[in-house]
Amino acid sequence: MSERDSVMHSWCVQANWQAPTIVGGSGAYLWDDSGRRYLDMSSLAECSNLGHQHPAVVAAIRAQAEQLCFVTSAWGARPRAQLAELLLEKSGMQGGRVFFTLGGADANEHAVKFARQARGLPQGLVIARERSYHGASYACMALSGDARTCHQIDAERLDVVHVAPPYPYRCRWNSRNDEECGERAAAAVAAVIDERGAEQVAAVIMEPNAGTNGIVAPDSYWPALRRATRDSGVMLIADEVMSGFGRCGEWFAWQRHGADNAPDLITLAKGLTGAHAPLGAVIVGPAVAARLENQMLSTGLTYCGHPLSCAAGVAAMQVYEREDLIARSRRLGVAMFERLRALQTRHSMIGDVRGGHGLFAVLELVRDRATRTPLAPWPETPQEFKRLLAAALAQGVSFAARGNLIILAPPLVIVESDLTAALDLLDRLLTEGVSA
Repeated sequence: MSERDSVMHSWCVQANWQAPTIVGGSGAYLWDDSGRRYLDMSSLAECSNLGHQHPAVVAAIRAQAEQLCFVTSAWGARPRAQLAELLLEKSGMQGGRVFFTLGGADANEHAVKFARQARGLPQGLVIARERSYHGASYACMALSGDARTCHQIDAERLDVVHVAPPYPYRCRWNSRNDEECGERAAAAVAAVIDERGAEQVAAVIMEPNAGTNGIVAPDSYWPALRRATRDSGVMLIADEVMSGFGRCGEWFAWQRHGADNAPDLITLAKGLTGAHAPLGAVIVGPAVAARLENQMLSTGLTYCGHPLSCAAGVAAMQVYEREDLIARSRRLGVAMFERLRALQTRHSMIGDVRGGHGLFAVLELVRDRATRTPLAPWPETPQEFKRLLAAALAQGVSFAARGNLIILAPPLVIVESDLTAALDLLDRLLTEGVSA
């Protein structure tokens, strides 16, 4: 029996799923059981920041497996403690604590739990953003402003309210520039806090930069959001599941705005182990940790802080540091962004180019640049895109698309000539009219 007949696959119609069987990888490349190689321009699910099969991480997992595969968090484990220490150091949240989860969705759920408990509001309101994604569990579907899943959940019944995003290309407030749009989006959050009453609002959860929604907030947004939440005493949760670990040119994307704009809690996954093993985390800042220190934490996961995954996380963080990948992401990100802006001048269907802070960028494709008409209603992926993706894959390059967006997030270890070749291919496909 083939995998197509026996496995349920996420985010697809099961009858339509068909994909090569991947048997290996190295750096930015994967290869299948027929020997075909594919250049990975999306880090799979924006998670393989270190590329595939990084030898240092593989060696760390092997060494830990030979020593101790598993012990629950009721017992201590050296890699768990070591990884927590590294995360607190790199986030600048010394004096805080780290709660380990299995991935990004349960990290976000637990961050909300901790914020509500610290605020003494077990059903306190959480403010999130339209067109955001925080996971696909029921609680995370409520947090997410995701058109694909919003019909499955009543967010208000789970004490979640959504506000408009900082989306300058299609600004809800018809702002004069990007910075004004960011300020108005943050003001919308402040308005909800005022309307509902700060004493009823537990937390605000936002993606500081990269997200599957393809929206990159202006520089004005995060500092204004931090001021609004700090002034009202509301907890600010930074969902860094996708944007962390160098993806946006910093250890964590919020750090572009300086230590004064640190969130109260940070959620992590994906690049935490470079996808070599499943692991998520909530970094709890010192003020929140102090509030929870003498309270019962009535939550848990059997495999939270799994030693094998934590060993992979320690090794991954050491690789980011040793290979200077955070700075490399910034450097290559600038070059990639400049190239994409040049493509925009050549192809009228590229309506907007976003990103540029690291190896993350978004192309928004439109039918008419003057009217900004998208290729298809969000989040539908138009047939033109599907043909472009298929043509690229046939030539050995894997791009990711969501709705009318191409999301570029290659591994931070990608060879520069491979990055150039992938962008050259994209240019050719657009020129040849594959997407027309």
